[in-house]
Amino acid sequence: MTTHRSARPPKAGRLVVLGRGQRARKAGRVWLVGAGPGDPELLTLKALKALQMADVVVHDGLVSDEVLDMAPAQARRISVAKRKSRHSYAQDEINRMLVAFAREGLEVVRLKGGDPFVFGRGGEELEACREAGIECHVVPGVTAALAAGASAGAPLTHRGSAQAVTFVTGHAAKGEEPDLDWEALAKANQTVVIYMGLSTAAAIGARLMAAGRAGSTPALIVENASRGDERRIVTTLVELASAAEGLSGPALLVVGEAMALAQAGGAPAAVQPLKVQGVSE
Repeated sequence: MTTHRSARPPKAGRLVVLGRGQRARKAGRVWLVGAGPGDPELLTLKALKALQMADVVVHDGLVSDEVLDMAPAQARRISVAKRKSRHSYAQDEINRMLVAFAREGLEVVRLKGGDPFVFGRGGEELEACREAGIECHVVPGVTAALAAGASAGAPLTHRGSAQAVTFVTGHAAKGEEPDLDWEALAKANQTVVIYMGLSTAAAIGARLMAAGRAGSTPALIVENASRGDERRIVTTLVELASAAEGLSGPALLVVGEAMALAQAGGAPAAVQPLKVQGVSE
């Protein structure tokens, strides 16, 4: 079993030297890497290569241990887990951390669940690196909505029932309802995927129905998409709030006619890992 090392990041204005000798004289790089929804086999080859050359891995709490284990054993791992109402680090602290490590000449991987640019605040970290003159690369990842639809057998777009798909957040500052275009989201024949919407499921359902979406519209809730403890609940828009009760997440709410194809249940049956030549485990 691999033991992950955790450490506090450098405070503002303080740099930490990790013993890279001469290399510390020139700036390193920051890689904003999408770790996918949890299944390590959904990691892209480019993400794997970035991880394998990392000196420092700054990771979210939702990144699975199996993905973290793909980084070199000597790489320093720093968790900056953000959960609702329990933020261990402010975003500006994370930004400063990435810049500070890169200035030490290190290869810094900012490992984010899903995709860095889909509700991952990757844009803010990219801006911070640009402002500091730090070279920064973005590696896209499989966002949770794609994994949720795949495991449930429910396409997010489907001829005749879903001509569009929209990703929205169900979370807003200070616990308020998200400021969304409810009338646009209530139109039929489209799929609406709500990230971070468990706690606001009742309000979201009420808003969509008040804007004209039928209460009978099929809906799907997927908790821990792609992971071994994945759970899928098939329901309707009017029953969305009650179906979400008792779930702790992370979970997605998916509303739309195409969800009539979704299959409820747990994690998909295990399959033999795919073998890719030239890629070390």
